[in-house]
Amino acid sequence: MISEITPALALATLTYGGPASKWRHEAMRSHATPRLIHITKGQGRITVAGLTNGYGPNNLIYIPGGTIYGLEVGPTVFGQIMTLPDGDDWPDAPFHLRLLDVAPQKELQSYMEAVERELQPGGDQRAANCHLGLLAIFVERQLAARDPGTIDKRRDSAAGRLVARYSSMIARDFASDRSVADYAAALKVTPTHLTRVCQQSCGRSALKLLNDRIHYEACVLLRDTLKPVQDIAQNLGFKSPAYFTRCFQEKAGMTPSDFRRSSGGQSRI
Repeated sequence: MISEITPALALATLTYGGPASKWRHEAMRSHATPRLIHITKGQGRITVAGLTNGYGPNNLIYIPGGTIYGLEVGPTVFGQIMTLPDGDDWPDAPFHLRLLDVAPQKELQSYMEAVERELQPGGDQRAANCHLGLLAIFVERQLAARDPGTIDKRRDSAAGRLVARYSSMIARDFASDRSVADYAAALKVTPTHLTRVCQQSCGRSALKLLNDRIHYEACVLLRDTLKPVQDIAQNLGFKSPAYFTRCFQEKAGMTPSDFRRSSGGQSRI
């Protein structure tokens, strides 16, 4: 269950929104199509497919469709998130490029600005797609030129593969009412081992990764739809609206109805 319809090419600003909007970035989420994150200022941490890394200025991070991720966005952070309509010209796996030289930094910025310009009123979608193609070629060359010593080997380790498989299962089945024990059984490991691997890889337990994904979906549905709270609870696998409300309040500090009002979300008619 993924919340949005397959989108067109789009570009959004990534900035700090205060404590009340932490869920918009930090809660685990996944999308039907890829995302490309360009950080231009500030630093923090990002978790992609169960692995956490630090990020800083001139970092480019790719999130394939269906991949769970969440990132810290502090007061000094500024960047952009590009929604890609498909992943045809992009890798199957996540990547994290740290551009250290000025020339590629400027080249990347020029492609991002060109896409943004053509997405504005008066721009041309065809031109935006052409600039996106050039950006894809730029990324391909940067990946090929990477120093092998800078590549994160954790993703190819047994632990990295396990947490990636677990993250992929969460992205697909988070609303199915499956427990961590159910996921662990499907992965042929014990819940204790799965939790330990997740904690080591991203500083979150297996249960927190799962609950984060559910919480993000709940927030989106409360903000963007007219669905009654009891329907949202049922859609997300909760056995009762009361239990959903209690879990949501523990995480958000307010009830689902209060969250809907405070976020400017839809109200039930």
